[in-house]
Amino acid sequence: MTHTNKTLPLWQVLACGAAIVTLSMGVRHGFGLWLQPITQAQNWTRENFAMAIAIQNLVWGFTGIFSGMLADRFGAFRVIVTCAVLYALGLVGMAYASTPALFTATAGVVIGMAQAGTTYAVIYGVIGRNVSAAKRSWAMGVAAAAGSFGQFLMVPTEGYLIGNFGWQEALVWLSLATLLIIPLAYGLREPGFGGGATPHRDQSIMHALREAMNYRSFQLLMAGYFVCGFQVVFIGVHMPSYLKDHGLSPAVASIALALIGLFNVFGTYIAGSLGQHMAKRKILSFIYFSRSIAIVLFLLAPLTPMSVYIFSSVMGFLWLSTVPPTNAVVAQIFGVAHLSMLGGFVFFSHQIGSFMGVWLGGYLYDKTGSYDIVWYISIALGVLAAIVNLPVNENAITREANTVAA
Repeated sequence: MTHTNKTLPLWQVLACGAAIVTLSMGVRHGFGLWLQPITQAQNWTRENFAMAIAIQNLVWGFTGIFSGMLADRFGAFRVIVTCAVLYALGLVGMAYASTPALFTATAGVVIGMAQAGTTYAVIYGVIGRNVSAAKRSWAMGVAAAAGSFGQFLMVPTEGYLIGNFGWQEALVWLSLATLLIIPLAYGLREPGFGGGATPHRDQSIMHALREAMNYRSFQLLMAGYFVCGFQVVFIGVHMPSYLKDHGLSPAVASIALALIGLFNVFGTYIAGSLGQHMAKRKILSFIYFSRSIAIVLFLLAPLTPMSVYIFSSVMGFLWLSTVPPTNAVVAQIFGVAHLSMLGGFVFFSHQIGSFMGVWLGGYLYDKTGSYDIVWYISIALGVLAAIVNLPVNENAITREANTVAA
């Protein structure tokens, strides 16, 4: 725990944290809209684009561990500002990359690093340290809902920018938008992290990490989050092309992604609120199983704009609703001193799943001319995740009195 009881005001943490997540997540949720414009303009394959976004998700997850460590030790402010600059640079590089390798370096590596410090793991660490346990799950739900609102707001905006300015200039405009994260980060400067001071902790980083990695429930949460990443990133990146392949207009895809964002505002908020009153493992199990049912019904129904909108609304309600209960249960089990780091490890599992979902989507499409196999894998994984979350033990872990000091 920190060496001071002074915390940031709740409204300030939520307002600034939510706005940062809105921008960061809102921009990246629309990347699927660039798949066809970029591959057609550059004469690349869909796997070229998918591999870059897959690398982005993997880098995001991996560097998120270290962003979390730095934020836990030195405060979130410096991490967020640095990564906001990287975000802007990565988007400009993405716009003017002339080869698949350079596109992967910018859209994949640079933007992946940027997202690691401007999204949930770091923001949730601030929430965990500054919001009481009685309101923590709810507050995380608010932040996640903000990211969903960002998708609802930004995806149509990105579609408009592409349609009116072209895909390259649209990315430049987005790069300027991400720089707004910098002034917002000032609202998350935490007491106890300034002037070189660092908070006192009852555990070292390595002790906390060993404890979590050897704890069965932490392993189960990571397994479930892998599935979450696989499903949402496959759908988010490849559904616009899937719909166009079946004769639906790009406008349908833009509306579908916007509906996912809109309904996820409600889904994440409700999931966070319910996490204050019922077992989070049951919430997670319900979400994963419901996703599989929704995909099955979507594939069985005739593909029309209306069926797409209904599916998007249902999936939106379930989209990032896993985020608040997953992070809240990590805080509930292990405490908040190393929450950004532990949340980063759980999220790394999510991003490995994201890598597999987006890459397999492009690879199997190029090999088979269809996304069917990946849809079926998503269904099976959803059922598996529903099962593995049920045994999670949400009680605070019991520690010896003489834990290792930081």
